[in-house]
Amino acid sequence: MRVPDKKTATLIGLAAIVLWSSLVGLIRSVSEGLGATGGAAMIYTAASLLLLFTVGFTPLRAMPRKYLYWGSALFVSYELCLALSIGYANSGQQAIEVGMVNYLWPTFTMLAAIAFNGQRANWLVLPGLLTSLAGIFWVLAGEKGMDLSGMLANVQDNPLSYGLALAGAFIWAAYCTVTARIAQGKNGITLFFILTALVLWVKYLAFGDAAMHWTVPTAVYLALAAAAMGFGYAAWNIGILHGNVTILAGASYFTPVFSAALAALVLGVPLTASFWLGACMVCGGAILCWFATRVRVRGGG
Repeated sequence: MRVPDKKTATLIGLAAIVLWSSLVGLIRSVSEGLGATGGAAMIYTAASLLLLFTVGFTPLRAMPRKYLYWGSALFVSYELCLALSIGYANSGQQAIEVGMVNYLWPTFTMLAAIAFNGQRANWLVLPGLLTSLAGIFWVLAGEKGMDLSGMLANVQDNPLSYGLALAGAFIWAAYCTVTARIAQGKNGITLFFILTALVLWVKYLAFGDAAMHWTVPTAVYLALAAAAMGFGYAAWNIGILHGNVTILAGASYFTPVFSAALAALVLGVPLTASFWLGACMVCGGAILCWFATRVRVRGGG
């Protein structure tokens, strides 16, 4: 395959961000027809097949053992948290909120890199963290803004979904931090997707789930969700390897806003000004944390 030029590769990488941003709405749409577990199992099965043809399969013997074990465990755990948190949401609105909680991972990833990978940072990391957390607070509190009782009432309505989403944010931050140190340039994404699909099918067969009700819209959403995952990872690979990484990194921090907009469109959910303010705060906090690792701030005197 011909290697794309830098501009084309960057555009392909940006397409990956759009594809990933569509996942909250698509996963929710599939789960409404096929159930939380069954729908997720179908999505990851189809995405695994796409990845086999786009990214390919790295032989097990070629992957470092630590990456194979830790990467598999963390990736599968994260994808389970992501898919099931959205699938178990009580409504489209809640699914979007749950997705926003999951997007705390960029901020957590920066903090983990500072704490465990020796990444140097300045004082901007603290306001970045506080801004992201305040943004989630704002999103979950509803139209009242910084209302603790409103936020708690919202979370108590479905603690499983919100808890899974938050756990997923921590797990993905750990995955990014760990694999950066032990992957040695190998890519196990196809294997990890296959393992995720297998675990979901075991859960579905062992513990049951809602019956799968197939309709034409459900099948279309399933195809779109699998394509968004499979082609998203393939496109991101091209962008990172051959495109402008700085542009891609900067654009990726706006994913929460893109995701909420696309999910609202797919699910037909109107979002309030308060929600958008919170979403922008989540993005802004992540960007501040990113700048904290890139910019030297001069002290007084």
